[in-house]
Amino acid sequence: MKALILSGGKATRLRPLTYTSAKQLLPVANKPILFYGIEAIRAAGIEEFGIIVGDTRDEVMAAVGDGSRWNAKVTYIHQSQPLGLAHAVKIGQDFLGGDDFVMFLGDNLIEGGVTTFVKEFQREKPAAEILLKRVPNPSSFGVAELKPDGSILRLVEKPKEPKSDLALVGVYLFTPEIHNSIARIQPSARGELEITDAIQDLVEHGHRVLSHELTGWWLDTGKKDDILEANRTVLDTLQRDVRCELDDSSKVEGRVQIPESARLVNSTVRGPAVIGENCTLVNTFIGPYTSISDNVRIENAEIEFSIVLDNTSIVDLQGRMADSLIARNVELKRVDRLPRVFRFMLGDDSRIELL
Repeated sequence: MKALILSGGKATRLRPLTYTSAKQLLPVANKPILFYGIEAIRAAGIEEFGIIVGDTRDEVMAAVGDGSRWNAKVTYIHQSQPLGLAHAVKIGQDFLGGDDFVMFLGDNLIEGGVTTFVKEFQREKPAAEILLKRVPNPSSFGVAELKPDGSILRLVEKPKEPKSDLALVGVYLFTPEIHNSIARIQPSARGELEITDAIQDLVEHGHRVLSHELTGWWLDTGKKDDILEANRTVLDTLQRDVRCELDDSSKVEGRVQIPESARLVNSTVRGPAVIGENCTLVNTFIGPYTSISDNVRIENAEIEFSIVLDNTSIVDLQGRMADSLIARNVELKRVDRLPRVFRFMLGDDSRIELL
């Protein structure tokens, strides 16, 4: 069995962070989202990965490499335009060959991995199996209607009036039969080859398509608040590991991870939280559910429920920063001189709230 991981797309909902960076590489608890999926699939015993990449392919390739860190083999497949999930399977057909495969959306996080799911597929041998999750807003997703035996009756992509609250999670298992279905379908009204249409084609041609309902959490990291919620959820599983030296006026409370290379001066970190390599915290409070990436300097500031990416400097905040996602190489500081004015240099689609 092989794996096909999707790591392309435009990620417009996460701009400006994703103008130049892949959303799948945004960190949750200081680990790229994409890596969680790779690790989950590798834990299921799958060694050959095809990764669909788009405009950010260079960044994805630099981060993932050849897969050797996971004892896996990675092949990169370029998708020039995001023309649908079924299109990603179509352009990956040379890599997939005649093998069964798991398709995994690279910006998904699911509790418990996919090992049970893969074993069930191998045992039951359907033409396809899809992972489902009950959601409060099914019209935002592909939705499944089930037969009494749990097999698929019908799939509808983002229905206006959904007949089920079972959303497609973004993890699919297929036999090579899916290639025949993709060859038969036509682009949808939005110009994409929909994987829901291809799976529906399997059903209509008499193939057995099974479902597996996920009972644990599923996090679709498509928006800023989704990223922060994913960070909160993953940090809740954190184990304490504090390796840096603390001065007499610094303290670390709760489930916190700090490497030896970090430096704390008159600062407090209250977990769950994670601090990256070569970070410096001076006269600073880091509150719960905060991830600070590598080479960050924070001085005279209070931060909680936030993510701060690499090589950023935050100095002399007045008030506590919360619920924030700060990109790489950002300089955020307060200058104490008159007249007191706000000065910003912001990219397209930035958002700032002053409370």
